[in-house]
Amino acid sequence: MRCIIVGYGRVGRRTASTLRDEGHDVAVVDSDRERVERARDEEFTAVEGDGGTAETLRPAGVADADAVAGLTGDINANFSACVVGDAHGCRTVLRVDKNVGDPLYDRYSDIADEVIYPERLGAAGAKAALLGGTFEVVAELAEQLSMASVTVPEDAPVVGERVVEIELPGEAHICAHGRADGEMTVPLPQTRVEAGDSVGVVVDPERLPEVRSALRGSSAAG
Repeated sequence: MRCIIVGYGRVGRRTASTLRDEGHDVAVVDSDRERVERARDEEFTAVEGDGGTAETLRPAGVADADAVAGLTGDINANFSACVVGDAHGCRTVLRVDKNVGDPLYDRYSDIADEVIYPERLGAAGAKAALLGGTFEVVAELAEQLSMASVTVPEDAPVVGERVVEIELPGEAHICAHGRADGEMTVPLPQTRVEAGDSVGVVVDPERLPEVRSALRGSSAAG
């Protein structure tokens, strides 16, 4: 698979490295010269320039790419990159931040195949969306942590809360969500927990009982 990563910051760099390690062909685009030089030092094809323009994405190989991910800290730049990628028939992934509202989210989702919020999930979420994968792929990046699935009962304290806003003990993170009997996928910014949902967490094994209690409340022992 040929992928273009726009933005070689923390998320973009780790996503690019993970994709390459799995045998995918990855090109990097960034407007920061130092980041471009670092990408080249790490043996990526790297193009300096505005990743939201066809002029910059063309030498990165957008005409032959399978996927484009806008992973910079600038939502507008990410959106523009996805517009160009979509015009070339690429799968597109757009990074947003936690403050994006429903009207903007709807606008972004009209263009991008996946809209991600990677501050909690980081590169694993970006990679999963880019490859069309689901929850199971994040296990590859969860070193020294446990992956657990917790079903949320009707009386749980997290019912009604947005998944991305739920705080858990021990720096545990919710990295996947699914409705009752549905597939677990990377949660979107506006997704709220309903009774019967399942959530996937990345957690220190020793803190799992606390995390389960925080999610299930009085039903934790059940």
